[in-house]
Amino acid sequence: MSPDLRGRTLAVTATATALIATALGLTTPATAAPGDPRAAAEAAAKAAAAKPATATTATTATTAGSVGKVLVIGLDGVVLDRVKAANAPHLKGLMAEGLTARSTLYASPMAATSSGPGWSTIATGVWPDQHGVKDNSFTGKNFTAHPDFLTRAENANPALNTYAAADWEPLTSTDQNGPVFSAKADKRLSLTGDRDGYGNEDPKIATAASAELRDGNPDASFVYFGQVDSAGHSYGAASRQYLDAIGRVDTLVGQLLTAVKARPAYAQENWKILVTTDHGHTDAGGHGGSTIQERGTFVIAKGAGIPAGSVRDDVKLVDVAATALAQVGVPTTGLDGVPLDSPDNDPFDTLRPALRARVDETGIPAGTKGFTHTPPAGWSVDNSRMGTGGVTEWAGWAFSTDEFWSQAQRDQWRELGVRSRDVFAVADSDEWDDKTHTGTFDSTLITPKWAVTGGTTRTLDFRTHYRHEAGQTAQVLVSYDGAAPVVVKTYTADAVAASESLPLPIPAGATDVQVRFRYSGDNNWYWTVDDVRLR
Repeated sequence: MSPDLRGRTLAVTATATALIATALGLTTPATAAPGDPRAAAEAAAKAAAAKPATATTATTATTAGSVGKVLVIGLDGVVLDRVKAANAPHLKGLMAEGLTARSTLYASPMAATSSGPGWSTIATGVWPDQHGVKDNSFTGKNFTAHPDFLTRAENANPALNTYAAADWEPLTSTDQNGPVFSAKADKRLSLTGDRDGYGNEDPKIATAASAELRDGNPDASFVYFGQVDSAGHSYGAASRQYLDAIGRVDTLVGQLLTAVKARPAYAQENWKILVTTDHGHTDAGGHGGSTIQERGTFVIAKGAGIPAGSVRDDVKLVDVAATALAQVGVPTTGLDGVPLDSPDNDPFDTLRPALRARVDETGIPAGTKGFTHTPPAGWSVDNSRMGTGGVTEWAGWAFSTDEFWSQAQRDQWRELGVRSRDVFAVADSDEWDDKTHTGTFDSTLITPKWAVTGGTTRTLDFRTHYRHEAGQTAQVLVSYDGAAPVVVKTYTADAVAASESLPLPIPAGATDVQVRFRYSGDNNWYWTVDDVRLR
């Protein structure tokens, strides 16, 4: 997370005070005077309290006879492998009963691997090049255009009941650089205080949130715990203290799960539970950079339609918001994320079982399997113009993963290809050139022939990540019924983590179309292509 670890006096917003007072059996303080910044928070709390608290007011039925509800639990700075090593029965129970998905983040210059960008990505369902948060200063934030999922839910259906609780101020406080979760949420609990790595605030968050989840009627909720990140900064992710912090947070996660199951209407409700983190940690402690440890994240999810014990490699942090919104019947149009139950039809992803370990690359861990030159069924690669020699992994178009390819050479923007998922196609003349070769890099990736109808217009969609340098060429070519390929797109500038949609007017009488991606260069940069579709 990289929150400020300096000692701070415990402070609570007016709305938060009322919630904690109720949960802990305390007395709510006097109402704020007019002009006091707490007055607006109190007014919002009163308005939220006026909403009907019935199980049918807000949500659409996501399965027959059930009401869709969602709880997102945010665990700051948690490393998935350390969860597996910790005493964490509740988190491991969720993994056994649902989905576990590893994922990787961006790095600079898109954004640092710190909490501001991480939680903004999770909350908004779009990447930092959209929401604008690059670090914990929140400079450039664009939450107006890309609001958090609770705000989106309220905007789409004000009858929905929304709730957020956190002890890192920019997430929910009205007087910090955020807030990531806006005042549109019906109830927001915001705590501040001294972070000593032992989670003094987290139990208070858990107590108040559990009361809300059990006795209230939130349709969409976000609850955050920060102590694991504090332990990572103080002791490192490889430490005993870090494991102990995961164990303590796991107990609090269990408290939330128990509260959900204790709801009077639980049997008539359809809950999705998602657990995620904003960034990883190094073994020695710290984050913000581009190592795979710092970029490592995960999503754990349980609910209807999620197979027990399933593992996926195509899930991204932006999918959390999309899944939460879909669960309560809110459209996800305009998000980078997709709901977890969206089908994955990308043929490149079928290659994962065939991926190999490194051959010539030395920066990639020996146990990481992540490349092949064998295309999926129906696809082909033309290397007739390709030079000989060079680094084996990148001798012509290859199929790789972010974890493998980005570690070939860090901090050259490879980490920025966030819109590619799982396995994608890579042409990398820069890495290929790192070993003696003859000739230059010139390789063409060729799709199957797709049936079309003459006189219509189809659209070619694909994800791409292209870094340009003078002397290299990247072209998209199209041929109909086996005729000579025609260039329909040439890249002459960077296209970082881009989504392309190219209209293809189909000539009269044409019955099939075939697409080629030709890349040539000589120790230049690279081009990736993913999720190629004709619609």
